[in-house]
Amino acid sequence: MNQEDINAVYKRAGLTHQLGFGQCPALLAVDMQIGFTDPEKSEIAGNFESQIETINKLISAARAKETPVIFTAIAYEPEKQADGGLWISKIPTLRRIVRGSELVEIDPRLKSDPEDLIIYKNFASAFFGTTLYSILSAKGIDTLIITGCTTSGCIRATVVDAISYGFRPIIPLEAIGDRAHKPHEANIFDMNAKYGDVVGVDVALNYFRNL
Repeated sequence: MNQEDINAVYKRAGLTHQLGFGQCPALLAVDMQIGFTDPEKSEIAGNFESQIETINKLISAARAKETPVIFTAIAYEPEKQADGGLWISKIPTLRRIVRGSELVEIDPRLKSDPEDLIIYKNFASAFFGTTLYSILSAKGIDTLIITGCTTSGCIRATVVDAISYGFRPIIPLEAIGDRAHKPHEANIFDMNAKYGDVVGVDVALNYFRNL
């Protein structure tokens, strides 16, 4: 089945609807930590230089409107790592990302602020086993602008949970990345069809300007 046929099947199934933006957003940067952004220091990392530049633009736009900026980072207990469950058995390289190590630190190229919230997680979704839902709900957030890595892993898991919890997932295309092109493209298509709105970064920036 070629892409034109796939598009027709999805359109017939009603999988082309867009949610749109709400009134009260938060910006989420998923796992933009050294363990995932510096290939020289971590074998599980990818090259996300262009995504970092784009996320910084979104951070500046969010701060200008006093929008919450939230980071997530994977971090495991250094010894037995029981907090990783079966996931670290499936992906053994995750065992290196332990609390207190450099690999847990947010990439210094990002415009993080000491007042930004960092949520530490053990699994793919930024919601699973964390306080993210409670934090967003307490702030009256209705729209979650999701950036970071990886598209086929933690981004997708977070997007699915976001819409499940009642938040509008907005995914700026240029602000997410993966280690390989094919899973990146496939998950962009599927997320946009079923779980959130994949938009150009200019659309997201314009949304912030008009808040």
